[in-house]
Amino acid sequence: MEQYALEQLKTIAKVSTTCKRLDLTRRERIERWAESLERSPRPFLKTLHETEYQPIADRIAMRDDDTPISVAFADPILRAAGMENDSYGEAKRFFELSDGELHELVCFCHFGERVSAATVARRVRKMADPQPSGFFAQLRAFFG
Repeated sequence: MEQYALEQLKTIAKVSTTCKRLDLTRRERIERWAESLERSPRPFLKTLHETEYQPIADRIAMRDDDTPISVAFADPILRAAGMENDSYGEAKRFFELSDGELHELVCFCHFGERVSAATVARRVRKMADPQPSGFFAQLRAFFG
């Protein structure tokens, strides 16, 4: 593979050093994450240990290779939409999830050391369009 300096490339191609951020809604970002998990070449992914017990600063910085979050970060569309890294804190910010929601997706206490990418994809999809459940939610939907 040949490598060129930016100035060299400008002589043979039109080069833009700015990249327009792809504008996706929260739902579109979450749906794309689910799709990325479904396409993951790794059927099983690592989990993060005890996210709920970590001090906030440590929790935000938590990351590992081959996690559901790293699958999202590997997706070029999600990076173009503004995902900056594969940390817990970035996933929380980018996908607009609460600690409780993200904990349900990536924490060791729910799955053990590894989790099926398909399992996380199903859970992520439910977060894209949560349907209220339970007796009172059904009553509200019926009379609403």
